[in-house]
Amino acid sequence: MAIAELGAVVLDCPDPRALAAFYSGILGGTVEDEDGGEWVDLKVPGGQTLAFQRAPGHVPPKWPAPGDSQQFHLDLTVEDLDAAEKGVQELGATPLDTEDRARSFRVYADPAGHPFCLCAC
Repeated sequence: MAIAELGAVVLDCPDPRALAAFYSGILGGTVEDEDGGEWVDLKVPGGQTLAFQRAPGHVPPKWPAPGDSQQFHLDLTVEDLDAAEKGVQELGATPLDTEDRARSFRVYADPAGHPFCLCAC
């Protein structure tokens, strides 16, 4: 028996509205800002809520950094890696590791520096 249910995954960032718009461009969904931009939810259809919390002094994780932890990353499943890559870069993603085109995933950073992967399904 579970003790709890996962309510949301929350990303600290300097600009919650901007990061919610970035992920909305990738995942779709509805952006809900009821806290004046301090906390913004992205309600993804059929998925978990992705939330964004203002964090003054936010320092993005280092990637790759064997001596430092990236803490976590998001795996986003896509059907066409090349098309998805183009789309996330147009939205402002930065490539971190896309050199091995034969792999089934590619690594990027969102505009606040959080790593995420596009993974072929």
